[in-house]
Amino acid sequence: MDLGMMSAHDQLVVCLCEITRLLWMLLLPLAVLCALSIAVLVLLVLGVRLWLQGIRNARRAREGCPTVAFFHPYCNAGGGGERVLWCAIRALQSRYQDINVVVYTGDLGVSGRLILEGARRRFNIALPRPVHFVFLQHRLLVEPGLFPHFTLLGQSVGSIFLGWEALTEFVPDLYIDSMGYAFTLPLFRYLGGCHVGTYLHYPTVSTDMLSVVRERNPRFNNPDYISNSLFLSAFKVVYYFLFALLYGMAGSCSDLTMVNSSWTLNHILSLWRSPNRTCLVYPPCDVGAFLDIPLEDEDGGKSHSLVSVGQFRPEKDHQLQIRAFKKVLDRRRAALGGGEALKLVLIGGCRNQEDEERVLMLRGLCQELGVADRVEFKLNISFEELKKEIGEATIGLHTMWNEHFGIGVVECMAAGKVVLAHNSGGPKLDIVVPFEGGQTGFLASDEDGYADAIERILALPAADRLRIRRNARQSAARFSDEEFQACFLAAMEPVMVMLDR
Repeated sequence: MDLGMMSAHDQLVVCLCEITRLLWMLLLPLAVLCALSIAVLVLLVLGVRLWLQGIRNARRAREGCPTVAFFHPYCNAGGGGERVLWCAIRALQSRYQDINVVVYTGDLGVSGRLILEGARRRFNIALPRPVHFVFLQHRLLVEPGLFPHFTLLGQSVGSIFLGWEALTEFVPDLYIDSMGYAFTLPLFRYLGGCHVGTYLHYPTVSTDMLSVVRERNPRFNNPDYISNSLFLSAFKVVYYFLFALLYGMAGSCSDLTMVNSSWTLNHILSLWRSPNRTCLVYPPCDVGAFLDIPLEDEDGGKSHSLVSVGQFRPEKDHQLQIRAFKKVLDRRRAALGGGEALKLVLIGGCRNQEDEERVLMLRGLCQELGVADRVEFKLNISFEELKKEIGEATIGLHTMWNEHFGIGVVECMAAGKVVLAHNSGGPKLDIVVPFEGGQTGFLASDEDGYADAIERILALPAADRLRIRRNARQSAARFSDEEFQACFLAAMEPVMVMLDR
């Protein structure tokens, strides 16, 4: 039929029919192309898996025993996560004589011997047997400074590439992520054919983070230019929500998930949805090493010090400590005309240049507020010096919002200090809780709350402070190395049994 003699409607119908016929003719080739692409991808994955399994089987036949590998790119740092790592390795080596242990680390400027010596010096931990270190060349891929925007996504993608480097360098029988890089779990499970587990200190994304953005509250990870913008806040909520879906899919493939606190447990159960493979294992705190600090009555005229123990990371909120301390000094000068000596001691480790720059910024804040002569910084100190500083303190200070646990808080309690922690997360739910009906410490949320609590603690009669300190020390026994070892080995037993199959 001549198109020129057709109505406009009929011409449109003919055109649509031709387009439909063309699409139908292309459908079969496209379907074949997609099927071929999927087949090639599956064959590639299977080929890589067989190659890696062949490497692992040859290594195991040669060594005659299974190998457990810990993924901890910052194992030479001096934080609570590193203490968990070395205590976990010590527990496994003490319980299982026929296993080898490997640690994937990105600490290139130090030898394995010096890393172990640092663990002994900082944490008072010596391993029964040597461990093998696999030094990763591309730790930069998980550095937050590399991703000024979309940091969570960037670090997660970077962790996959870093995990691939680790997997190709050494294929273990059991892979344990001890730093929270959940996206490495499917890599080792499905490509490496390994059993996988994780000890999780905090979720990469949480409902609390979503609430902060949704309510447009400024935080260290929610800058003002986002919290002040309705559009950017809505975009970030969607970004967090989609990331949480991917994070849950990655984490759900873990054979065993250990979490360090009730707060972390609640979030992981909602995100990973694997309750039968998830358990609470409190992190190890060297409470025994602090028990020889005497619980003596304090002299009312003595000088007082506040001690803070924690890495110099932005979320630790050392600025809040300094500003609250400044407020206390101002109040006491006005009330007492000078009063007793009072100082703040900030103790922590610096992981990298960014942390060192943060310390410089905090020193500048002290100068600005006029308290530089009352604030001391103790960086990367030995365990002996840490113990000395805590022993001389009156108050153990902690200010991190939603701290996943709070090893520094427990150490201060074990030392018999009156702790003042943030009213959230692990300190609120697990640590600074009543012991046999008695008070174990104080909680606060903002600058005024901290200043009020510090004044209240210092104003307490020595006998009342002593009662709180005794309760705190007895309560801290729940978090001892021995308790961790028992709970950790009980959680690991089902996975360790799999290695013999």
